[in-house]
Amino acid sequence: MTIPTTVPGAGNPSHSGQGPLPLFFKAMRDSSIGLLGWTLGHVSAILLYLPFYPSIGGNQEMQSFFTDFPPEVVTLFGLDQLYSGAAYTQATYYGLTAFLLLAIAAVSWGAAAIAGDEESGALELTVAHGVTRTQVVLERWLALLVRVLIVVGVAGLLIWLLDGSAQLAITGTGLVGVSAALLGLALLVGTVTLAVGAATGRRSAATAAGAGVAVLAYVLDAVSKTADQPWLATISPYSWAFGASPITSGLDWQGLLLLFGGSAALLAFAVVAFRRRDIGA
Repeated sequence: MTIPTTVPGAGNPSHSGQGPLPLFFKAMRDSSIGLLGWTLGHVSAILLYLPFYPSIGGNQEMQSFFTDFPPEVVTLFGLDQLYSGAAYTQATYYGLTAFLLLAIAAVSWGAAAIAGDEESGALELTVAHGVTRTQVVLERWLALLVRVLIVVGVAGLLIWLLDGSAQLAITGTGLVGVSAALLGLALLVGTVTLAVGAATGRRSAATAAGAGVAVLAYVLDAVSKTADQPWLATISPYSWAFGASPITSGLDWQGLLLLFGGSAALLAFAVVAFRRRDIGA
């Protein structure tokens, strides 16, 4: 009787690293249900707010009601900017609900990408089948990027479809600009999470780092407005994304450079840190 000398599954591209982007496609398959859930969450948020713009944001009496709030509250939530469909969409969806939902999703995906697999023991099996550590980081990050892109793309498409009936009057350049800003912001949060997970191997540390960046970004932007400290906005990723009002002005290249450049730098750090660390140590 001949005893097999090969490792079961070693010839499978999803284990051996052979074939195009095996780790990327596995990550996409494993997260497909979650991705669908997050996407439907954004769809629900859009349908909850935007179709009612004519009776809320476009109503003069409602605008007067909103501006009666304390000035700090009005400034923080942009209640004085609900006079147009674009500003209403920014205040109700992109600047608050979309950022919150997508930041949570990006942190979840980023924490699971490296640290989650390492804590479960699956990562050691992955790197034992002809997959380099650099490949692990890059393909897991690519999966993060594509998932965020899918959610942002579906949301943007739905808003475009609702634009006429909801009287939003958002231009194509504005929709592209704000979608790119949301993509860059969520990707930065997710990449921070992935990078800390790659450096520490701890899911809790990765989650705390990503969530901390998201919260700090929002707080710095809010304080810069309510306390009249504009310099705080210069160090807030939230302000990099939405400070130039891309939903009305289009692509903000400076803000996008900071967001995507920051993600690229963090990705490079993640690769170096993961290559130098003992897995499971």
